[in-house]
Amino acid sequence: MIGGRKPVLDVRLGDRIELRKVHPCGGRTWRVVRLGADIGLVCDTCGRRVMLERRDLERRFRDFVERGDAP
Repeated sequence: MIGGRKPVLDVRLGDRIELRKVHPCGGRTWRVVRLGADIGLVCDTCGRRVMLERRDLERRFRDFVERGDAP
């Protein structure tokens, strides 16, 4: 922790991530399709696209399933 804050989660385009809660379709893995203040995610199971604020994503994040393109 730097200055009392957690480090920023290193999310890349093309990452496949797992979130804590299961999506209503039953899927738990998501693909990152947009980066910025909001992160665009697509459900691997049903294809639903959602936007999450970076802060919400960091709170809901569980693990990386597969890493995308290197920076």
